[in-house]
Amino acid sequence: MATVPANIPYDDRDGFIWMDGKTVPWREAKVHFLTHALHYGSGVFEGIRAYNGKPFKLREHCERLIEGCKIMDMACPYAADDIAAACLETLRVNNVVNGYIRPLAWRGAEQMGVAAQQTKTHVGVAAWEWGNYFAGDAQDKGIALQTSRWRRPPPDAAPVHAKACGLYMICTLSKHAAEKAGFTDALMLDYRGRVAELTGANFFMVVNGELHTPEADCFLNGITRRTVMELARENGLKVVERAILPEELKTAQECFATGTAAEITPIGRIDGISYAVGPVTRLLRDAYGKRVRA
Repeated sequence: MATVPANIPYDDRDGFIWMDGKTVPWREAKVHFLTHALHYGSGVFEGIRAYNGKPFKLREHCERLIEGCKIMDMACPYAADDIAAACLETLRVNNVVNGYIRPLAWRGAEQMGVAAQQTKTHVGVAAWEWGNYFAGDAQDKGIALQTSRWRRPPPDAAPVHAKACGLYMICTLSKHAAEKAGFTDALMLDYRGRVAELTGANFFMVVNGELHTPEADCFLNGITRRTVMELARENGLKVVERAILPEELKTAQECFATGTAAEITPIGRIDGISYAVGPVTRLLRDAYGKRVRA
């Protein structure tokens, strides 16, 4: 399957989507207007990359989806193996070789209101061919980030360790503001004013040959993030997880973002600070490319 142009709406494409145990034609994969998740954000999702027809760390993603359901007090009707099989089937029926897989669990329309004990947890999986998350010359020059006015909430104010739909509301607002100002994406601080993450990716910076990244205590500890830290140690780099203050950004020689969609993307600018796409970023980007295609 060829990559679908970005201007084609996602509800008007050829193919199939797996929903509640069945594959249905893409255009017929619909939910009711009174779906609880649509009104109250009660959903959990994953993003998985497929390389040469094989999803990277499929099992970890499926297990995280189920754990996210538990955090959100949603009873997932499928085991990790079932969801993994659905992902593989969705790849197959859509003939996706290098692309993106989106599993989603959401509360249905069986009950309307803040309470949701009577709702059923539905699960769906879509897959499509997808190239780079950040288009253009991002890999050569790096992306530009604007610090957002929105902050990641504390762990006692939101289910920060679930990949929950509602948590992305401020990410959308942050990214829109950044794009309107001429930036690629936003850098989000946490509730304490420390550096946290991008709107859909984790953050790393290189300081004197060491890899520094914020502690994931109030945002998602990404699967790609953990993979990159593992690759860094394998390549003899010291990895430091710590609190990073915004004023420390000027001490970094390199910065990059990590995520399933973003993979490893260099950061060329944060507000008024510029960075080179340096040797550590290139080393880890190459190592990650080899790992996901191994």
